[in-house]
Amino acid sequence: MAEPLLEIENLTVAFPTGRREMARVVDGVSLTLNRGETLGVVGESGSGKSMTALSILRLVPEPGRIVQGTITLEGRDLLALPEKAMRPVRGGKIAMIFQDPMTSLNPVFTVGEQIAEAVRIHRGLRGAGAQAEAVEALRRVHIALPERRARQYPHELSGGMRQRVMIAMALACRPDVLLADEPTTALDVTVQAQILALIGELRRDTGMAVLLITHDLGVVAETCERVVVLYAGQVMEQADATTLFSRPAHPYTQGLLASLPEAVPEDAKRLPFIPGQPPSAAQAPTGCPFRPRCPRAMPGVCEKPLPTVTLAPGHVVRCHLYPPPPAPTNGGARMDAGNVPSGTVPAGTPIRGGGGGL
Repeated sequence: MAEPLLEIENLTVAFPTGRREMARVVDGVSLTLNRGETLGVVGESGSGKSMTALSILRLVPEPGRIVQGTITLEGRDLLALPEKAMRPVRGGKIAMIFQDPMTSLNPVFTVGEQIAEAVRIHRGLRGAGAQAEAVEALRRVHIALPERRARQYPHELSGGMRQRVMIAMALACRPDVLLADEPTTALDVTVQAQILALIGELRRDTGMAVLLITHDLGVVAETCERVVVLYAGQVMEQADATTLFSRPAHPYTQGLLASLPEAVPEDAKRLPFIPGQPPSAAQAPTGCPFRPRCPRAMPGVCEKPLPTVTLAPGHVVRCHLYPPPPAPTNGGARMDAGNVPSGTVPAGTPIRGGGGGL
C-alpha cells in the first residue's frame, strides 16, 4: 500500500494549569490521512478536534504547546521544521477552513484582495494575475458574479457566501490537504448541503485529502470514507464509515449514534442522551476518560490504562470491554475457539458486560 499522505503519531498537546502539571487537551492521538480520501473526526465540544487540526499547522495558541509526537507530511516531520520552512506549508501544502468565516476574514480588505494575497505568497503571482486568480477561485466555488463579489467586503456577503470565500481561499493555492473545521456550522441545511457537495466535487477534481471536523454524524455518513472518534483528547475508535455506523464498538460511539433523531424509536418518551459532562483536561480521570459516564464501566478494570484492540482490519477500539485475547498455549500450536492472534478480536464479538450495539 502507498504511504499515507499525512500521518500523526502519538500527538500530545498540553496547556499549563498554574501548577507544575500540564493539562493534556490532545493526549496521544494517532491517525493517518490518505491522498484523495475524506477522514471524519467527531466528538463532543472540547474533545480535541480543532486542537489536533491546529497542531498540524503548528498554530497551537499560547501558552499551549506540542509536547510529544510526530506529524509527517509526505515523509517530512513538520514538527522538526524551522518556522521559516513551515510558511510554505501553511496554505500551500495544507490549507484550513476555520469554524467562523466572519471572524477569520479581515473586515477591512475585500474578499478578492484576501484571496489574491494567498495566491501571491504561495504561487508567486503578482498584480493583475493574482486578482484574476482570485476571481477564478470564486468562480470555482460557484459564487455568482465573481468579479463583483471580489470587490466586496466580508460584511456585505451572506454566511453561505463567506463560507464559500473561505473555501475559495483555501483551495486557491491547490493544497494537498484540506483541514475543514466545522465548515457548515450555523448554515441552514440547504447551504450546508451545497458546501459539502462543493468540497466533495473539488476533492474529486484535485485529488486532495480532506480532514473533516464536525459534530454532525449525518454529514460524516454522507461524506467520509473513514472516521476517528475523539473523547477527552484521546482516540476511542477508528473505522471505515460503514463499519462505524453498522457495528459501533465503543460505548461512547454507541451513545453518539443512539442520540441521532433517526435512531430514536417512535414510541420513545425521552430522547436518548449521554449523562454527565466531558471531563476537564486538568482533572482527567485515570484509565478510560469516558469511565464516569459509561453505562458499562467496570469497577477495578476501567481505571487501568486503555488497551488498543483491533476488531477487524481498519477497525480499532480502545476499551476494556474488548480485552486482548490471551496468548496461545502449548507453544502456539493450537488455537481454541475464540482464541485469535494477540491484539485482534473478530468483528461482531459481543460486548462483555451485556448490552448490544445499536
